[in-house]
Amino acid sequence: MKNYPVGRRNLLRSALFGSGALAMNSLFPAWAKTGTHGLASKDRTVLSGESLALTIARKDFQLDGRVGHAVTANGTLPAPLIRLKEGQRFRMAVTNHLNEDTSIHWHGLLVPPAMDGVPGISFPGIRPGETFVYDFPVRQSGTYWYHSHSGLQEQQGHYGPIVIDPAGADPVPYEREHVIVLSDWSFLHPHEIVGLLKKQGGFFNRGKQALTSPNRVSSQTNKSFAQMRMDPTDISDVSAAAYTFLMNGHSPDENWTGLFHAGERVRLRLINASAMSIYNFRIPGLPLTIVSVDGQNVRPVETDEFQISPAETYDMIVTPAGEQAYTIVAESIDRTGMARGTLAPRMGMSAAIPPLRERPTLKMVDMGMGGGSGHQMGGHNMGAMATKPEASMPHGSGHAGHDTPELPEKAPDAASHGGGMGHSMRDPKIAGFELNPGVDMISPMPADRTGYPGLGLENVGHRVLTYRDLEAATPNVDTRPPERQLDIHLTGNMERFMWSFDGKKLSENPDPIRFARNERVRVKLINDTMMTHPIHLHGHFFEIVNGKPPARQPKKHTLTVQPGGTASFDLTADEPGDWAFHCHLLLHMHAGMMRVVTVRPLEGEA
Repeated sequence: MKNYPVGRRNLLRSALFGSGALAMNSLFPAWAKTGTHGLASKDRTVLSGESLALTIARKDFQLDGRVGHAVTANGTLPAPLIRLKEGQRFRMAVTNHLNEDTSIHWHGLLVPPAMDGVPGISFPGIRPGETFVYDFPVRQSGTYWYHSHSGLQEQQGHYGPIVIDPAGADPVPYEREHVIVLSDWSFLHPHEIVGLLKKQGGFFNRGKQALTSPNRVSSQTNKSFAQMRMDPTDISDVSAAAYTFLMNGHSPDENWTGLFHAGERVRLRLINASAMSIYNFRIPGLPLTIVSVDGQNVRPVETDEFQISPAETYDMIVTPAGEQAYTIVAESIDRTGMARGTLAPRMGMSAAIPPLRERPTLKMVDMGMGGGSGHQMGGHNMGAMATKPEASMPHGSGHAGHDTPELPEKAPDAASHGGGMGHSMRDPKIAGFELNPGVDMISPMPADRTGYPGLGLENVGHRVLTYRDLEAATPNVDTRPPERQLDIHLTGNMERFMWSFDGKKLSENPDPIRFARNERVRVKLINDTMMTHPIHLHGHFFEIVNGKPPARQPKKHTLTVQPGGTASFDLTADEPGDWAFHCHLLLHMHAGMMRVVTVRPLEGEA
């Protein structure tokens, strides 16, 4: 696949397709073209101001000499960068030239429900030939993005970045900035991909273990996986067998390049706009100082690598030194491929491309068979832990002495009521809902894994960021203790590619999750599957319960829940309306892993 590091064959292919790629280069907005000097340079494709317009249409997209059909905004992939100012009014007229409905969701922006852009909730969608005007005040600053919430158009190229400058001085100093949008592209139509996964859950998993594999998991663990009809190598539903991993719309061979001057503080605004791909991001030889997550400032923390899921954004400061180039590496979580680019002082330079690292395998801890949140327990083979007494730790226990407090679980609509320990893998009592063809496992001992770096990152030999490292830059306004706890189970059947919350997909569970306006709730996400799920709540920010004091818990809009583990957030339900709540793996949401959250005033309240 063309996702692999560039070798002699790929270099020859790039040369052969070079003229064609140049001919198609108009499909890239200026900020995404290779050789960009950054966002400070004059770029007419950046949309800025109060009255803007987008046209959604189909257009051919060329990648490494092949042509596919994309859904584009103003004719580009990725879509134009929208740059706004906190406090301004934003009006965007969106015209649909497709032969199907479309929409735009302003991912992470605090907007009125009717402007959120999710068809079927509080917005009708934009029909073919029609124009819809989004109109709302800009209430925040930071790095965000926008994408279609109609069908599977997001997978086909309907996504773009948003940068919102603060009303006052930016607390993060820098001399140059680049936007880096990660995505995944396939020449297969997304409905074809869904169909193949429905026929065979591991269809795109081309790395299944042989009995003689030197890295095969222990016999006891392998037996457990066999009993569950699961494959320890089934990490990503869709791999490089179908995807080319893109950086600003460029394949690894095309090598998107961002320029810098030595010694500059360069702000990288990283957005994972992928449909299904989780990446491990690093720039070998260059420390990364994280300054913002999901558009919210955090206390600067230096690291060398971190995992980023679809829907998440991370801002970082890097200070490249000397006249050398640096390779930007976004390696897929299953390590079947990578998105790759370069930071360099001038065009024509490149650095060594690291080879793909050894492919990781799922372990007993990823089945929810005990294990803590940190490096010590989260990454080791846990094949024997289900039978060892010392494996029985408090449900939801944390890392380094931090426990996740358990709160009353009374919830008017909740089907789940938490769980104890020692239950069978398939015992429905542990979750409070009945097993069905759409649920093939329930984690018996799920533990808080917010301190886990991510699959394959346990022993890489350098610093890896976890949610436990994040701390809000300014104190949170609402630090009230939560009034209640709501447990939500992330459920599915990997073999049949069925995904749900609390054992039911959206069409089977139409009743919304209800919050009273300004209610303070702790939501505990319990991952009963062996997949990593990024869970996104529209219309709100929440604080991750990560061991920090309530005033310093980091705010996010998307929370990645590790396999077989739990993650909790504290929510102030202060945005009245109906909001989408879903897994941001697009095909999981499409399969039913979605609910509606409704926030309403209490009876008699204005």
